[in-house]
Amino acid sequence: MTIKALAAAALLALAIPAAAQAQGLVRGAQEGAADGSAAAGPLGAIVGGAVGAATGAVNGILGIDTRPRFRSYVVRERHPSYAYDGDVRIGTVLPSSGVTYYEVPAEHGVSGHRYTIVNERPVLVDPQTRRIVDVIE
Repeated sequence: MTIKALAAAALLALAIPAAAQAQGLVRGAQEGAADGSAAAGPLGAIVGGAVGAATGAVNGILGIDTRPRFRSYVVRERHPSYAYDGDVRIGTVLPSSGVTYYEVPAEHGVSGHRYTIVNERPVLVDPQTRRIVDVIE
């Protein structure tokens, strides 16, 4: 992998808000480093860690393995959707009134966040800032 590819992966990881990266980035870096080390030794661990961090950040807080299970849970709960005029994306701050936030069950492994439904899309939110930290597709 070239230096340009590593730089692009690092820029991608930095472009996503830090709150959304926290758990995914660390997990991705750990898994990428382990896979890279197994495939190509120490240099592979360095490259794999950088690429894994970027991938982990893109996969969000829930991670790629738990997303479908959490989405199924949210659909079963059938909470009403909040109609929002803006973009539903990571980094959006939701209004201080009118939005109902729900606890995330412990089995989904996301502590310190709440979820809500915005424009028929489940999102994870930082309860202190009301900022969307993950959109569950």
